[in-house]
Order: sequence, then structure tokens, then C-alpha cells
Amino acid sequence: MASEFQRYKLTSVFRAFDTDGNGYLDREDFRALADRWGRLPRVAADPELAARVERVMLGWWDALYAAADTDGDGLVDMDEVLAMVDRLPGMREAVTATADTVFEAIDENGDGRISREEHRRLVDVWNGRPTDTTGVFELVDLDGDGFLSREEFTELWAQFWISADPADPGSHLCGALAPAAWRTAGA
Repeated sequence: MASEFQRYKLTSVFRAFDTDGNGYLDREDFRALADRWGRLPRVAADPELAARVERVMLGWWDALYAAADTDGDGLVDMDEVLAMVDRLPGMREAVTATADTVFEAIDENGDGRISREEHRRLVDVWNGRPTDTTGVFELVDLDGDGFLSREEFTELWAQFWISADPADPGSHLCGALAPAAWRTAGA
């Protein structure tokens, strides 16, 4: 069962992915998500990367739909998403498999690392709108070198999706989570 923190974190993901705001996720929401990612400069300039990004985004939908659409209506609601939480730790390989493509999409200059500015773009694209990232990069830059390496990013990505611990830095990979807000989200 999802913890209060996971419920809070996944509610933010759900809202970001529910592009039409109808309270459900469907294939069109993930198509819109793929389109959003496709506008990133490196993705737009590289047809092979664009195809990989699209496969990853639509693959997320296919996996979510297959595992979570328990009533077979072609829509996934928040309760169905939360029902998947217990399965995520056993799906670490599937979760981290997408990190590489996301990393390449965000690594705009192709230098093999994500800068503070590139991370800000990740958060904006993820949320579908400009998002305040004040203080977030400091939380996720695990070695403090001013960049996210591919290894750091992969670990943060796994923490974001799998962790129930609000102290894990990866919980903030896609934007700051208000420290106390999750404690009252279910209240």
C-alpha cells in the first residue's frame, strides 16, 4: 500500500501527466507527454533520439495500462496508479531502463552530464510548465560537482519512482516537494 509520501509524490506526477485535466490517464496524455519531450532541442534535432523518447513515453503508458487498468476502461485513475506502488521495487530494472533515454534527452549539449540549467529544463518539461527549482539541484547533485552524471541520474530516477523515503534525494529529481505538504496530503 502506498505511503502518504508516495501518494503525495505520485499525485504530483499524475497531475503533470494528466494533460487534459480529466482526472484520468490515457494514451493521449502520454502522446502529449511524448510531444512535450520531443520539443527539447536535442530530441528535436535527432530523429533517432526522438523515436526512442516516443517509445519510452508510450511504453510507460502501455506498461501502466497493462498493470493498472483493473476495470478495463482504457483509463487509469489515481487509485489504479497507487495500486502499482507495491510492485515498483520489484521493477527496478524496468524503471532504470528508461533513465538512459531521459538522460540523453535532457543532456542538451551531449557532454555526458546534466548541468543545473539542463536539470531545470527537465523539471519544466516533466511538469509541463515553468517550475521553481530553487534549491533542488543542490539536493540531487549527489557528489556536489555541479553536474549530474549518468550514474547519479540513474540512481535518482530509481529513487524517484521507487522510494517511499522523503529523505532520498531522488524524491526531488522532478521538482521540489514541499517538506511538510506530503504529511497533510491525505488529511
